[in-house]
Amino acid sequence: MLRIENLTKRFGENTAVDAANLKVDRPMMIGIIGRSGAGKSTLLRMLNRLTDVTEGKVWYGDLDVTALRGGDKRRWQSDCAMIFQQFNLVPRLDVVSNVLHGTLNARSTFATMFNLFPAADIYKAIEILDRLGIAEHAPKRAEALSGGQQQRVAIARALMQDPKIILADEPIASLDPMNAQIVMQALRRIHEEDGRTVIANLHTLDTARRYCDRVIGMRAGRIVFDGTADQLTTAMAREIYGADAQFSEKATSTEIGTLDRPTTQPITA
Repeated sequence: MLRIENLTKRFGENTAVDAANLKVDRPMMIGIIGRSGAGKSTLLRMLNRLTDVTEGKVWYGDLDVTALRGGDKRRWQSDCAMIFQQFNLVPRLDVVSNVLHGTLNARSTFATMFNLFPAADIYKAIEILDRLGIAEHAPKRAEALSGGQQQRVAIARALMQDPKIILADEPIASLDPMNAQIVMQALRRIHEEDGRTVIANLHTLDTARRYCDRVIGMRAGRIVFDGTADQLTTAMAREIYGADAQFSEKATSTEIGTLDRPTTQPITA
């Protein structure tokens, strides 16, 4: 399905991602953890082709993603949708128009310039917003919504692309705990109900354990852990975050202990 082979990105003398190898052979929800600067965001940006690779390959089935150019590259970016920490919405546009922007790669320049969308796409956008629990906000400006609501608009925009893979780069880093939970529940439901692969860069071990089938740990650009949350021991957490990382007894039991993944709950506003 998705295969990464010796993927490397250098910026001058700095190696941001160092010979990363990863294979995803079925739809799953994957969390990538590590310190700031570990290479997590650069890895996702190479998968989406927002950043070109220095060495290595990304394969999706028989498709060489790293070789794509022009329209083929744009089509891949629709199939591999990206969600950002800062939402990347157009603040003054209404919510439904922001969601409809997920279709821009498939639209003509004329239609894009004049913000013209087929009725079927508008209905689809509202259905997606309803699924995410924010359909009542469709006519509002995006800037009028809370951070958690804006992030769900960004998720809806990604779903408008009908992607095979969703990449989420620190999707809850700027959210309060309640909204962070709502957004992670939404991503988990999208994986379970749609059968889409979701790969998310995450700050905390606790979040990765609660919502992800598989956890990837990165340190200094290298993948140093690849397994289930149950395999993420305290010693391995220190390997990921550094030997000087401190994990209290309470934090250890919460973040890497025996916490069960919660049952998926309906998304609420």
